[in-house]
Amino acid sequence: MTKIKLRLPLTFRFRRIRSRFLAAMILWSLPAIALLGITSYNISKSTVTELNAKSNQERLRTSSDIADLLFRNINGLHFSIVVSDAIRRDLTAAAAPLYLSSDKPSGDTSALLSRIISDSSADTKYVTSICLLDLQLRIACSGRSDDAGAYEGPNRDEQLRQSDWYRSAFEGKGKVLYYPSDIFGESDSSFSTIKLFRDKEGVEGEPLGLLVVNVSKSIFKTVFGEGEAYGGFMILDERQGLSRAVYGHFEHLPQSGGIDEVVNDLEEQSILVTAYFNQTTNWTFLHLVRSSELLGPSRNIPWITTAVAIAFAAIALVMSYLLSRTVTKPLLELKKMMLDWTKGARDFPVAFGNDEVGVIGETFKRISSLNEELSAKLIRSQLKEREAELRALQSQIKPHFLYNTLDSIYWMAILDEHKPIADIAESLSVSFKLILNQGNEMLTVRDELLHIRHYVRIQNIRFDNRFLYIEEVDESIMDSTMLKLLLQPLVENAIFHGLERKIGDGTIVLKGARDGGKLIFTISDDGVGMADISMTERGYGLRNVKERLNLYYGEQSDLEIWSQPGRGTKITIRYDPSP
Repeated sequence: MTKIKLRLPLTFRFRRIRSRFLAAMILWSLPAIALLGITSYNISKSTVTELNAKSNQERLRTSSDIADLLFRNINGLHFSIVVSDAIRRDLTAAAAPLYLSSDKPSGDTSALLSRIISDSSADTKYVTSICLLDLQLRIACSGRSDDAGAYEGPNRDEQLRQSDWYRSAFEGKGKVLYYPSDIFGESDSSFSTIKLFRDKEGVEGEPLGLLVVNVSKSIFKTVFGEGEAYGGFMILDERQGLSRAVYGHFEHLPQSGGIDEVVNDLEEQSILVTAYFNQTTNWTFLHLVRSSELLGPSRNIPWITTAVAIAFAAIALVMSYLLSRTVTKPLLELKKMMLDWTKGARDFPVAFGNDEVGVIGETFKRISSLNEELSAKLIRSQLKEREAELRALQSQIKPHFLYNTLDSIYWMAILDEHKPIADIAESLSVSFKLILNQGNEMLTVRDELLHIRHYVRIQNIRFDNRFLYIEEVDESIMDSTMLKLLLQPLVENAIFHGLERKIGDGTIVLKGARDGGKLIFTISDDGVGMADISMTERGYGLRNVKERLNLYYGEQSDLEIWSQPGRGTKITIRYDPSP
């Protein structure tokens, strides 16, 4: 019986190894490049989206802080009016049974309001008008006519009393309330702030009327700035489960539902939304941008990758036939030399030609002999680069501007009787002076401890004096010089990773002494501790301290960490301060 061997038509072999190499390279490289393109697109999309969210969140937070500063002026204007004895007498007379005028409160209240505005220290740049309503709903205004605007008509008083802003003002009991629009319905370019005017001489602070300050929405151009590269800003107000736009416009904004529903609907339309809640106004600041607008450039990555893959395959096909013979022999010699190098050989008698492979071979021979020298140079280069980056960052700081700004914040806080803010500004000013240190990298132990005391002071203001800081440092080492920011990051780690997560108060103990020719510092806390000390290698602060310690004081310096869950953490630093 004859056996017949069948060769499958799909079985195909190239005669030459260079052809096999080319086929394998194309078959493996094209899918890899395609996968790389897809992965690059997804990574870039995720990265751009994440960076956009972080950037816009910080932008909205800053805008909210600016808004709080501007709204503080509005609140100050309210206060300067409600403390006016003349206004109070007018309203008290209007509430009396024998008050005869039916038009408005007695006296020229509008002129009085104008005079109070001109005498007030508050910034009235964005104030469009101010109105005063007594309990009989008589109105006196400065900056507009003395009428009820859209409420004028047969049922004027009833409509005013039934309005949501009127009821909210009485429920607010004297708090300044921010309404998303002009309560008189006269302008779309302004919004109203409302405060219940109460009798300060009364036993229970009886209501005397309402104070309304109308503010131009152009104030939000100052809050958000101008020239946004993409997307836009909006402000939403939510009342009784319904959202209403205070500022900005978006054509696909849902017409019903709370803010959460509005955000969900916008995200379903491929719109990236970043939100920030403002405590002063109870409004939500939004940044909106279409994902197609933000991610437009990233969409070209797959096409670019495809073009690169095709070009690479074409070039590889041509080059494999032209250069394979001249490359094979030098490559084998280069391979042998590399294998010998891995076995410890450093003397290579092989001579290479003048082509590219020969250059690689000769370069490898030189690299192998200069490897130790290059390693040392690399370490020195990295150190210089870090120092250059640090100096570049420090040079960008304008010390005089920074100190003057902090001094302004300090005196504003003193004048407004905000002692915690004044203390924080003072501590920040001292800390920045110590950190900058006129460009010097070294400072005394005394100054480093002063920096730590001001830092703990700031944190205690933030955390309501939860942390007890104990300092036990020998006086004999106080004037010794040391690398700045060597101890403060360790105290910062103790607070944020040890004591902040602990329930109740916590203690940090910093000790310093001289042991022979070395200085020893220990920072210990009674925080939550940790079971795996290797977790400290993942953080930037502690790793940075260790690297700087070794780079400046040499390998003889040491940083030890002890920690136990529930008992706390202790870090010990040893180094020789002599140069």
